[in-house]
Parts: sequence; structure tokens; C-alpha cells
Amino acid sequence: MPTQATAPQSDEITREVVDLMANLVALFHREYEDAAAARSLTGAQAKVLALLRRGPMPMRQIAQTLSCEPSNITGIVDRLETRGFVTRAADQHDRRVKLVAATETGAAASEELRESLNFAREPLAALGQDERAVLRDLLQRMLAGASGPGA
Repeated sequence: MPTQATAPQSDEITREVVDLMANLVALFHREYEDAAAARSLTGAQAKVLALLRRGPMPMRQIAQTLSCEPSNITGIVDRLETRGFVTRAADQHDRRVKLVAATETGAAASEELRESLNFAREPLAALGQDERAVLRDLLQRMLAGASGPGA
């Protein structure tokens, strides 16, 4: 008898949910890239700024979270630093580690971008408060059960 720990069955509802989630992700990425471009940011730069809302972060952790090479993050951070969106400093506990932190300007740009994203507002407005809470709880459960970067 299958348990929750086994792989999910490939039934019609599961396939439909996966397709719907893929459509939502594609819609989000398209709007996110457009919102970033409207602020003269690349999607990757915007994602780094969004990560830094959590607080200063080692460059290696940024690379791992975004599933990219540390050298790519170096270039992204260089460009953000040139624009005054981030600062880079040695970690007090390990001087070999470089911590990246958003400046006030970078945090404001990230928040402005986040507030400009409308893709989810309209579909979510069709749901009642209780339905949105159930959806949030289900998504949190799914993410808690996931493994890998960002989970």
C-alpha cells in the first residue's frame, strides 16, 4: 500500500495541476522579467535583490539558491554594486567570505518591483479570504516537502 513518502501517482488531476502550475510559473516569469526590464534590471539582478530582502548573504549562498555558478553571481553583483544597489564586505567571522547586502536604494528598487507585479493579484482576487488561506497553506506544505535549492 503506497504511503505519502512514495512518488505521487500520475493521475489525471496531478497532471492537470502540474500543467496549471507550469502556466502560472511561465506567467510569473514573463511579468517578472518585464517588471525588471522596466527598471533597467535583468531578471537575475532582480532575483538577487529579492533574495537580499532576507538580509546580507554570502555570494556562494546566492549562487546556490539561484542554481548558478559563483562567477555569474560575481558579475551580477558587480553590476548591482556599480549602480549603488548592493554593497559587498568581508564576513566578520570569516574574512574569506564576501557578504552582499542591499543598500536602501536596492531594497527600494526590489520592493517597487515586487509591488508592480500584478499577475497574481487578479487571479487571487477571484478567491475569497478563506480560499487564499487554504491555497497558501497547501503551497507551504508542498514547498516544505520539496528538496533542493530555495526549498
